[in-house]
Amino acid sequence: IISWNVNGIRAIMKKNFSEFLQSKKPDIILLQEVKIAHSDRLKANLDFPGYTEFWNSAQRPGYSGTAIFIRENLDLKVISEENKIGIKEFDNEGRTQILEFEKFFLINSYFPNTRSDLSRLDFKIKYNQGLQKYIKKLQQKKPVIITGDFNVAHEEIDLARPKANDGEAGFHPRERAWMSKFLDQEKMLDTFRLLHPKTVRYSWWSYRARARERDVGWRIDYFCVSKKLKNKVKKAEIWNDIFGSDHCPVYLQIEL
Repeated sequence: IISWNVNGIRAIMKKNFSEFLQSKKPDIILLQEVKIAHSDRLKANLDFPGYTEFWNSAQRPGYSGTAIFIRENLDLKVISEENKIGIKEFDNEGRTQILEFEKFFLINSYFPNTRSDLSRLDFKIKYNQGLQKYIKKLQQKKPVIITGDFNVAHEEIDLARPKANDGEAGFHPRERAWMSKFLDQEKMLDTFRLLHPKTVRYSWWSYRARARERDVGWRIDYFCVSKKLKNKVKKAEIWNDIFGSDHCPVYLQIEL
């Protein structure tokens, strides 16, 4: 499974995304910030051969949005699809997709950005809490895999300059505290930290000041799984050598 904030599906299609897909051949790929309305997607005539597509576009054209592609002929049947957590202000932004399979739920999420002036901090915390409540219900039925752009660096190891960014968007105490609470209360595991407890690797870099070239980055893209799946996790990687967006893809290999 691959997850990638592509920062615009039309933009990344011009940067060898189709070749990436054919090269890596993921069973499932989840995308965030696709930035395309349903009508524009039809006009763009996007084509992903060999994959069944699930889209959740924001009501506002060219904003937010998520997508999931599942390889055809895969022995994974989608039982149900849900594109909302039941809170209108978030559901209108196309931030969440939930697919139910026989043995697990798969969630694709593009968490809100709190913005540099923290004007959306309360909005984000409300989304976080709403999503957590939804996950709590799902876990009563079967294990959960959630991935996406969480828009938060959880611990100091997860960003290049923790002291300079303390209290800033993406490293605010309230965002970090929620992440800790979520992992603890819902018995979820950050798969990259599970397998690489001390590895410093980032998944997002600002476009400013040659940040990616200097690797001044943040790890804000995650795969988290229910603790019940701990022994099923085989690999968790961050492909920071793959370009095309200000984020790089993250990867999970899990035996289900």
